[in-house]
Amino acid sequence: MEKPHILHLFTPAAQASPFDVNMAYDAGYHAVVPYTGMRVADVTTLTQDAIFSRGPKGVTRTGIFIGGRELALALEMFDAARKAMVPPFEVSVFVDPSGAFTTAAAAVAAVERRLKAAFNTGLAGRNVLVLGGTGPVGTAAAVLAAQEGGRVRLASSSALDRAQAASRMVRERYQLDVEPVLADSRSLGALVADAHVVIAAAKAGAEVMPASALAAARELLVAADVNAVPPAGIAGVGVMDDGAALRAASGKAQGIGALAIGNVKYQVERGMFEQMLAAEKALYLDLRQAFAKAREVAQAGKS
Repeated sequence: MEKPHILHLFTPAAQASPFDVNMAYDAGYHAVVPYTGMRVADVTTLTQDAIFSRGPKGVTRTGIFIGGRELALALEMFDAARKAMVPPFEVSVFVDPSGAFTTAAAAVAAVERRLKAAFNTGLAGRNVLVLGGTGPVGTAAAVLAAQEGGRVRLASSSALDRAQAASRMVRERYQLDVEPVLADSRSLGALVADAHVVIAAAKAGAEVMPASALAAARELLVAADVNAVPPAGIAGVGVMDDGAALRAASGKAQGIGALAIGNVKYQVERGMFEQMLAAEKALYLDLRQAFAKAREVAQAGKS
């Protein structure tokens, strides 16, 4: 009898995310075991308990998922799990704090596809404004946009030092430069004026780009909003929009809504779990692999 597929879910949060648990079961795991309230110091012992208990063949049917809410902390745990492996005792590890990596990957891939389909361009050389950039989704989206050659402004609506801290993490972890900015009511219009792409990744139910800001968006091509809870993060963007015309000063802007992004995100997260289940050798899945999968999913969709 073959050993069951077991996923060990590590999170520093008080509860595991039901979304992640559902995705793992739907992908085909037979058991998902949550470990909550975890610290980085706990990762090595638990990882080695997982790898040494099933033998070299059993490890191919074992996986680790790292969640939580804080991007930097989840990445520390990911690094610790990887360092704890003792080949051939090595299991696949997938990190997706607060769903941020798969959501950001889906958003940026959707933006990229819309730029190509409607404007025959990409992110390279384009001005990209990430609103809510200090949260995990916003920071991850800033990384991906910068990686693809965008000139990225990472914005906080509350404090410049929060944007500076997130930008510093991007530089230290990914060797990418993004500009930290304050996007309050006084400065938002000027920031939006030359933006070709706006990605709104603020907390649910927060409008971060009102109609008055859109009126200043002279160069806007695509605006993507990950917020599915009313009101929209970007005025005028419907949750199902995927290239719908958006009223902006540029006269040509298109909107991408949260459920259009979420459809890609769902397929990406499930697809990553399926990759782990099918792998004969250990995989280490992070933001880069999520973006590769999101591009695959987005490009297979309708233009």
